[in-house]
Amino acid sequence: MDKNERTWGMLLHFSVFAGYVLPLAGLIAPIVIWQIKKDEFPSIDVHGKNVMNFLISMFIYGVVAVLLTFVIIGIPLLALLGIVGIVFPIIGGIKANNGEIWKYPGMLQLIQ
Repeated sequence: MDKNERTWGMLLHFSVFAGYVLPLAGLIAPIVIWQIKKDEFPSIDVHGKNVMNFLISMFIYGVVAVLLTFVIIGIPLLALLGIVGIVFPIIGGIKANNGEIWKYPGMLQLIQ
Protein backbone atom coordinates (compact mmCIF):
# COMPACT_ATOMS: atom_id res chain seq x y z
CA MET A 1 0.00 0.00 0.00
CA ASP A 2 1.61 3.26 -1.10
CA LYS A 3 1.63 6.57 0.77
CA ASN A 4 -1.06 8.09 -1.45
CA GLU A 5 -3.45 5.21 -0.75
CA ARG A 6 -2.80 5.43 2.99
CA THR A 7 -3.41 9.18 2.92
CA TRP A 8 -6.75 8.79 1.11
CA GLY A 9 -7.76 6.12 3.62
CA MET A 10 -6.97 8.47 6.48
CA LEU A 11 -8.88 11.32 4.84
CA LEU A 12 -11.85 9.03 4.31
CA HIS A 13 -12.06 8.32 8.03
CA PHE A 14 -11.45 11.94 9.03
CA SER A 15 -14.03 13.22 6.52
CA VAL A 16 -16.71 12.14 9.01
CA PHE A 17 -15.80 15.28 10.98
CA ALA A 18 -16.94 17.50 8.08
CA GLY A 19 -20.41 17.15 9.57
CA TYR A 20 -19.31 19.37 12.46
CA VAL A 21 -18.69 22.19 9.97
CA LEU A 22 -21.57 21.74 7.51
CA PRO A 23 -24.75 19.75 8.08
CA LEU A 24 -24.73 16.42 6.18
CA ALA A 25 -21.13 16.96 5.04
CA GLY A 26 -20.05 14.19 7.40
CA LEU A 27 -22.20 11.82 5.37
CA ILE A 28 -21.61 13.19 1.87
CA ALA A 29 -17.81 13.66 2.05
CA PRO A 30 -17.01 10.02 2.95
CA ILE A 31 -19.36 8.73 0.25
CA VAL A 32 -17.76 10.99 -2.39
CA ILE A 33 -14.18 10.04 -1.41
CA TRP A 34 -15.11 6.35 -1.28
CA GLN A 35 -16.83 6.33 -4.67
CA ILE A 36 -14.16 8.37 -6.45
CA LYS A 37 -11.11 6.51 -5.09
CA LYS A 38 -12.34 2.92 -4.62
CA ASP A 39 -11.39 1.84 -8.16
CA GLU A 40 -7.98 3.51 -7.98
CA PHE A 41 -7.05 2.13 -4.55
CA PRO A 42 -8.46 -1.28 -3.49
CA SER A 43 -8.17 -0.63 0.25
CA ILE A 44 -10.32 2.50 -0.05
CA ASP A 45 -13.30 0.27 -0.87
CA VAL A 46 -12.83 -1.56 2.44
CA HIS A 47 -12.29 1.68 4.38
CA GLY A 48 -15.37 3.19 2.73
CA LYS A 49 -17.55 0.24 3.70
CA ASN A 50 -16.28 0.41 7.27
CA VAL A 51 -16.99 4.14 7.51
CA MET A 52 -20.48 3.76 6.03
CA ASN A 53 -21.28 0.91 8.42
CA PHE A 54 -20.09 3.17 11.24
CA LEU A 55 -22.30 6.06 10.14
CA ILE A 56 -25.38 3.89 9.66
CA SER A 57 -24.81 2.13 12.98
CA MET A 58 -24.33 5.42 14.82
CA PHE A 59 -27.60 6.70 13.38
CA ILE A 60 -29.48 3.57 14.47
CA TYR A 61 -27.86 3.60 17.92
CA GLY A 62 -28.65 7.31 18.23
CA VAL A 63 -32.34 6.78 17.47
CA VAL A 64 -32.49 3.98 20.04
CA ALA A 65 -30.68 6.13 22.64
CA VAL A 66 -33.07 9.04 22.07
CA LEU A 67 -36.02 6.71 22.55
CA LEU A 68 -34.42 5.39 25.73
CA THR A 69 -34.07 8.90 27.20
CA PHE A 70 -37.65 8.46 28.39
CA VAL A 71 -36.38 5.78 30.78
CA ILE A 72 -33.23 7.76 31.68
CA ILE A 73 -30.72 5.19 30.33
CA GLY A 74 -30.61 6.97 26.96
CA ILE A 75 -28.83 10.02 28.38
CA PRO A 76 -25.57 8.20 29.23
CA LEU A 77 -25.90 6.25 25.97
CA LEU A 78 -26.04 9.51 24.01
CA ALA A 79 -22.92 10.71 25.85
CA LEU A 80 -21.17 7.44 25.03
CA LEU A 81 -22.18 7.73 21.37
CA GLY A 82 -20.76 11.26 21.31
CA ILE A 83 -17.41 10.02 22.57
CA VAL A 84 -17.40 7.04 20.18
CA GLY A 85 -18.30 9.38 17.30
CA ILE A 86 -15.09 11.31 17.90
CA VAL A 87 -12.66 8.61 19.01
CA PHE A 88 -13.42 5.85 16.47
CA PRO A 89 -12.86 7.92 13.29
CA ILE A 90 -9.56 9.19 14.75
CA ILE A 91 -8.39 5.64 15.46
CA GLY A 92 -9.57 4.52 12.01
CA GLY A 93 -7.72 7.40 10.32
CA ILE A 94 -4.50 6.73 12.20
CA LYS A 95 -4.64 3.03 11.43
CA ALA A 96 -5.41 3.76 7.74
CA ASN A 97 -2.37 6.04 7.62
CA ASN A 98 -0.31 3.15 9.01
CA GLY A 99 -1.60 0.90 6.22
CA GLU A 100 -4.00 -1.09 8.42
CA ILE A 101 -7.68 -1.87 7.88
CA TRP A 102 -9.65 -1.28 11.09
CA LYS A 103 -13.23 -2.37 11.60
CA TYR A 104 -15.05 -0.15 14.05
CA PRO A 105 -15.95 -2.31 17.09
CA GLY A 106 -19.62 -2.88 17.82
CA MET A 107 -20.83 -1.58 14.48
CA LEU A 108 -23.42 -3.36 12.37
CA GLN A 109 -22.03 -4.88 9.16
CA LEU A 110 -24.81 -3.76 6.82
CA ILE A 111 -22.62 -3.02 3.79
CA GLN A 112 -20.49 -6.00 2.89
